[in-house]
Amino acid sequence: MESLAVYLVLGYLVGSLPFAVIVSRLFGLADPRSFGSGNPGATNVLRGGNRAAAVLTLLGDAAKGWVAMALAAQVGADGMASALAGLAAFVGHLYPVFLRFRGGKGVATALGVLIGLDPWIALVAALVWMATAFVARYSSLAALAAAGAAPALALAWHGAGPVALVVAPMCLLLIWRHRGNIGRLIEGTERRIGSKQRSS
Repeated sequence: MESLAVYLVLGYLVGSLPFAVIVSRLFGLADPRSFGSGNPGATNVLRGGNRAAAVLTLLGDAAKGWVAMALAAQVGADGMASALAGLAAFVGHLYPVFLRFRGGKGVATALGVLIGLDPWIALVAALVWMATAFVARYSSLAALAAAGAAPALALAWHGAGPVALVVAPMCLLLIWRHRGNIGRLIEGTERRIGSKQRSS
């Protein structure tokens, strides 16, 4: 149990690294928490108009999920403990200690965890995201579609084992974090991908 606690704390701290804020500062951009949705994630960084910064944020956030699992495995975690370290990284992104527990929506970090668990599930989920985003032009709707597909794939391909036991709560948390987006999608006021923040 002590070892598991170490893996969870390690995963949480890795997940807490706020790449949206870090990258924006490196590029001399406004803090992503100060405009748009206020969400420290790649989509909101993109709303600031800098695609390179958005891509780096996306890669950094995705890497957190995979790195947390890889580090846990390197220090002796078994499959379940490593998977839980990935889940802890996801929670760290949502509620980062470095940002007073006000983090992002977790889409990229969830993808990184999926890559660590099963690259094929990650690939299909990413394809679902891309297809939905291409057709609807809503990042939130694409995330919700991918979050619905991933647990079904995990259960179908791995049964009720460690993969499904991590993917299911992760995707439920992701959907919960998008509850505001769901309301705006219903109202027709959700921002589309690529829409920049209007200056006041």
